[in-house]
Amino acid sequence: MTSTHEQSPPVPDTLDELLSPEWLTRALGARFPGVRISRVTPGPVVSRLSTNARFHIEGEGGLPPGLPSDLCGKGYFTDAGWPARASGVYEVSFYRHLAAKSGVRTLRSLYADISPETRHGVVITEDVVAQGGTFLDATSDYTPDLTAESLTELAKLHAATWAEPALSTAGWLTSRLDSYMRARGIKEIRGNFESEIGAGVPSEVRDPERLFAVYQALAEQTPGAAPWAVIHGDPHVGNLYLDGDGRPAFLDWQLVQRGPWYIDVGYHIASTLSVEDRRRTEDDLLRHYLDRLRAGGVEAPSWDEAREGVRRGIIHGFYLWSITLKVAPAMTSVLQHRLGTAAADHDAFAAVGL
Repeated sequence: MTSTHEQSPPVPDTLDELLSPEWLTRALGARFPGVRISRVTPGPVVSRLSTNARFHIEGEGGLPPGLPSDLCGKGYFTDAGWPARASGVYEVSFYRHLAAKSGVRTLRSLYADISPETRHGVVITEDVVAQGGTFLDATSDYTPDLTAESLTELAKLHAATWAEPALSTAGWLTSRLDSYMRARGIKEIRGNFESEIGAGVPSEVRDPERLFAVYQALAEQTPGAAPWAVIHGDPHVGNLYLDGDGRPAFLDWQLVQRGPWYIDVGYHIASTLSVEDRRRTEDDLLRHYLDRLRAGGVEAPSWDEAREGVRRGIIHGFYLWSITLKVAPAMTSVLQHRLGTAAADHDAFAAVGL
């Protein structure tokens, strides 16, 4: 893992700076002493709020062992993204402090740092696409067997951090569910539900005011929920990729925080699978997760506790996708249908006492 180092340069404010041989020589030199980047070939760039830029590097005399030639940089380099740069602090902190220790399958970070002046976080990882990996979205064919594998990865993360005293006061892991109600809420939910995007949401859970109130109750109850672990926070199918061997792995850690395990698990099961596959396999998948949690040395919750927890996790995912804007409507529609149907199937709103 990379942390602030006397050889590290200031965190870049622009993509051009990140892609310069001079900056990369200093940045990568903190982990690979003596490396000299002689050439950078830019690749595809995807910008929403954050910017993801793939690129190829060459080094004088070659590259040292462990430093791949194909990399990906992530930061908030656009005029639209810069005001949101603080959201990257959580992801960079995860790569700096927890990714390797937790054992969860994710991108391998080669540089991760945060500017103390601007709070801009930048991470450089291996380019898994160049290694044969495939990024997923809500239209990807994700099977129950793959969901079992990704639940195994979540169990690794949870077990490795389960009520860990050293993480109990880390500010970057503070529960943030309440923050997702401040920027968006009833207006955005209603806009989605009254459009084609929300056409597949069942009538039982189509009330924007009630969904907002239910999520508010969940956000108020979650910080005191015990036991806690470090959770991904947003483990839908679009935040997964398949590595070159076809194994699922997680990315996009902006919502990482302390929270109960079920926030991840209920959301994950309900978002990765079609309604039919989820209904057919969800109990077996939950048993699989609990078995993997026990294998990690954790005293897993009882079956009744686990089933109740999953209902709460479904609420979290359903709310996040009900307030979602600026994502391709086809993706948002699929996930609102899946998560809304799961909420209706499980009478999830009643799980928080409303």
